[in-house]
Amino acid sequence: MTSNGRENQEAIAYRGAKLPSVLEDVVVPGALDLSCDERLWVPQADGVWFKPLLFGVSQGYFVNILRVRRNGILSRHRHTGPVAATVLKGRWHYLEHPWWAEEGSFAFEPPGDIHTLEVPEGVEEMVTLFHVTGAYVYVDPDGKALGVEDVFSKLELARAHYEKVGLGKEYADQFVR
Repeated sequence: MTSNGRENQEAIAYRGAKLPSVLEDVVVPGALDLSCDERLWVPQADGVWFKPLLFGVSQGYFVNILRVRRNGILSRHRHTGPVAATVLKGRWHYLEHPWWAEEGSFAFEPPGDIHTLEVPEGVEEMVTLFHVTGAYVYVDPDGKALGVEDVFSKLELARAHYEKVGLGKEYADQFVR
């Protein structure tokens, strides 16, 4: 009750019906725990893993933490949608741009941008939280498409990995919306 005897409306949870077709929330405890169970990290390439946080199959995006424990070029790719990145550890850059993404940095990458990701010598581990909308189209130096990675291919990779390490392929389903 407030001082005038009326109920404080701000401290009352919504009482109405759930709106139709609203997806369930996803909460990932320990999402930023980098020393978690190694089985949660899905191998993507030599020295590269990702830890899924969300597979937005209904809207074509994914959110994950990318962990890299090697130096050099990771990939050259074009984005079909926007990407947001927050560097949690280490540093990286794109050969095509003058900026560096360093620990604590945020980067926005627009759709259509083509770049070549490099983790420089001296970086033992690079960890970045990525929110990727659309797909990565892997390209050669002239822009010719070589392959595609999207929410669906990431989900299948995660399912196969979790099955292999004994968590069961269904483990990945908790991240699907």
